[in-house]
Amino acid sequence: MIDYKKAREFGTLELLAKQVVEGFITGLHQSPFHGFSVEFAEHRLYNSGESIKHLDWKLLARTDKLFIKRYEEETNLRCHILIDASSSMMYPVNQPYNKLTYSLDSAAALVFLMRKQRDAFGLSLFSDDLEFHAPAKSSLTHQQFILSTLEQILEKKNNNNKNQKTDLAKMLNRLANKIHKRSLVFIFSDFMAIKNPIEFANSIKHLRHHLHEIVVFDVSHNELENNLNLQSKYYNVVDIETGESVKMHPKQIKERYVNERKTRLNQIHNLLKRQKVDLVNADIEAGFDQILMEYIIKRKKNN
Repeated sequence: MIDYKKAREFGTLELLAKQVVEGFITGLHQSPFHGFSVEFAEHRLYNSGESIKHLDWKLLARTDKLFIKRYEEETNLRCHILIDASSSMMYPVNQPYNKLTYSLDSAAALVFLMRKQRDAFGLSLFSDDLEFHAPAKSSLTHQQFILSTLEQILEKKNNNNKNQKTDLAKMLNRLANKIHKRSLVFIFSDFMAIKNPIEFANSIKHLRHHLHEIVVFDVSHNELENNLNLQSKYYNVVDIETGESVKMHPKQIKERYVNERKTRLNQIHNLLKRQKVDLVNADIEAGFDQILMEYIIKRKKNN
């Protein structure tokens, strides 16, 4: 199994995305979801007696199964990825892998897979302002542009100590006005930036008004953030977005913290369910298959 955290240190984001997607597709062919493999625009099962001109030899070596590369099938699915890049997404701090890194890696893998499926893909990144916006296109040039830009943005953020807040509802409303054509919209956020749940719900309604189908990824480090499983010692706890700090021991707050966090997340999750928005709890330690599977399921539904 590939250690993606190490792999990203020694290669480009495009190479990482390629490894993630190829591993995912191989697993999909071998899984109970085998039926999905026939739906792939890039492959179909080989039929005995037909030409072997377009056999995928690499896939044969990995799976011991014969698949034909498909080139004729085109799709019109448009996808747009929205990523919260505020400072809270840089948690865990002072570590090479955090919520933002995970979200960008997930986006890169989605972009790579979307292009394989000949779907149009766009991407927006925001904090206290819209940092990057690329409309949906399906070309190789567009893929390379997005991936190279994500690498530059991540490098810049890793070298920038500036606290960046965001108003999630405000930014989603702004982006709703930019994504005019009906799309499959993926949102990556830790929801720390929801100032008013009602305003957040209205921003989702705004996206739904344009007939977008929405999947929200609630990005977190489950063990540290949701369960507060920390070492038994005093910590200087710093609010990443405001810089405020307080010294405390996990035992002093764990029970109350876990209950209050669960209540807050349940409130947000219920708001999304009422809007008929799919929600995925995206633990940054759980890999990318959960992200890519959502796209495959939605794609099958829209075909």
